Amino acid sequence: MQMAVVNLNPGQTVYCEAGKFLFKTTNVTMETRLSGPPGPGQQQGGAGSGGMGGILRQAMGTAMQVGQRALAGESLAFQYFTSQGGEGTVGFAGVLPGEMRALELDGTRAWFAEKDAFVAAESTVQFGIAFQGGRTGMSGGEGFVLEKFTGHGTVIIAGAGNFIDLNPADFGGRIEVDTGCLVAFEEGVQYGVQRIGGLNRQGLMNAVFGGEGLSLATLEGNGKVILQSLTIESLANALKKAQGGDKQGPTGGMFSTHAG
Repeated sequence: MQMAVVNLNPGQTVYCEAGKFLFKTTNVTMETRLSGPPGPGQQQGGAGSGGMGGILRQAMGTAMQVGQRALAGESLAFQYFTSQGGEGTVGFAGVLPGEMRALELDGTRAWFAEKDAFVAAESTVQFGIAFQGGRTGMSGGEGFVLEKFTGHGTVIIAGAGNFIDLNPADFGGRIEVDTGCLVAFEEGVQYGVQRIGGLNRQGLMNAVFGGEGLSLATLEGNGKVILQSLTIESLANALKKAQGGDKQGPTGGMFSTHAG
């Protein structure tokens, strides 16, 4: 399990989702807000945003952000950490044993991340929700919701197991991956979700006995893709089996056995 120890200059701010904070020095203040960091040319709290109309627009924008995060199953609030009166230190971590990675944004390309990957970011990085994967992703519940990061600065992400770096351009321009293995990818890579075959014998064999469900994620184009070697589902299944809870067969209990 890795962690990130962030050193802040006086007045510098980082933010994280609730549940990712570990520790801080006493000169670092902590503030919980419903809204994400303001975009370029905006100020937090509505100052300089056009009086009452600007405040109303900001309130509507905050409500939209909260609604999007609720739909995505994310934390409704962010925690902001600012160093006061000198350098400060803050520690963050992900929620599963695995790797962490610092992504550097220069304003030219956005990054998209799986909804549990985000750990923390500089306040100069804007956070958003991107809905992708089309109707297949929506109906399958996989690949529909992604987090989007834009602006300038550092974003820290985390994943389970080890990270694998790929570029679809190195493999004929397209790769297909287990939807649970995707961590993040650069803007310029097209993401989608496709069915594995049809509702025929082989398709059902893949879904029921292959452990892959009915969908795969597709990634096309030229850009960086980060995958994780361990999925939440495989970790949960391994723990369940180790605790003696794996009593059901692959068909959901049709051939399950029970001790006398």
